[in-house]
Amino acid sequence: MRGKYRSIALFVAVNLISVACLVWALHGFNLRRLFYQTAHLDWRWVSVAILSNILMYVVQAWRWSLVLAPVKAIPVWQSARAIYVGLYANEVLPLRSGEIIRCYLQALWSDIPISVALASALIERIFDGIWLIGALFFAIERVPLPRFIRTGGLSLAAVVLVTAILLAIAMFWKEQTLDALLNAPRFSWVHTLIQDLHLIGHSRYLYFAFLVSLPCMLLQMVPIYAVLRASQEVHKLPLMVSFALMLALRLNSVLPQAPGNVGTFQIVASRGMMRFGVGREIAQDLSFIMWGIVTLPLVVVGFVAVALTGLKIGELQRHARTSMRDRDSVPEDPALKE
Repeated sequence: MRGKYRSIALFVAVNLISVACLVWALHGFNLRRLFYQTAHLDWRWVSVAILSNILMYVVQAWRWSLVLAPVKAIPVWQSARAIYVGLYANEVLPLRSGEIIRCYLQALWSDIPISVALASALIERIFDGIWLIGALFFAIERVPLPRFIRTGGLSLAAVVLVTAILLAIAMFWKEQTLDALLNAPRFSWVHTLIQDLHLIGHSRYLYFAFLVSLPCMLLQMVPIYAVLRASQEVHKLPLMVSFALMLALRLNSVLPQAPGNVGTFQIVASRGMMRFGVGREIAQDLSFIMWGIVTLPLVVVGFVAVALTGLKIGELQRHARTSMRDRDSVPEDPALKE
């Protein structure tokens, strides 16, 4: 019950923050002005933004398959399907539930324990965090980042460091030592997880996946750059503005969010553009336009991916939670088997 109350409290707090951010973002909002801005976009650049935003997750799927390669050979398309379902879940469900759902689907389709799929997703996030922190230090001396972005980057660095150390211990220490420390034989899922982490940690694919994480991060700048180029008012902004906005939005997405990152996305994007001299009204409009361009196409693609599973997103969430209770087993659901 305590866990349930904590989840409810977190859900309420996250949504209250998102509502407060959305109210701030809507201050002085003019719908007619937004329509005018949208109608005068360069739709060639809008097409670039939409396509690049969808296709960059194929690169992420390739990286995920590389991480899991020592455990099981997984087709990139299968990883991409799970990721698109997870993205859709993040847009319609609170607290980034899509991360658990995509891991559940990967475990189901690949016949691997859910604990291993979750660990592989954590490895991905550590790689993202390392490159993001490096990019942040690169940008600090070159662009006027808001203070909260710098503070958030330092906090993220501490979390990534601690998590990376713990994962490295599980990957590279002798299995017998970990068994003694964790009493792993009492928990079969821990034993299975340690064995598979050993395989991942001693594989060259792990280092390939780390290198692929750099283009994964940089590709997220392309949709932002394309949206800015599509606007008549800000199309001459330098590339570093898109880089800084990408960093700010990535750091914002680390925290638990309301569905679709609504509210927090607008406030981070608009404040970031205002930092570079963009007027409040234009920044306000572009924050909503950018949110729509990077969110709505993923909702459509994700909806199709969910439909292909034969289940509704709520049912997938329920299956994923049930699977989490028995982490050493391979999820079973005949309705979702390939």
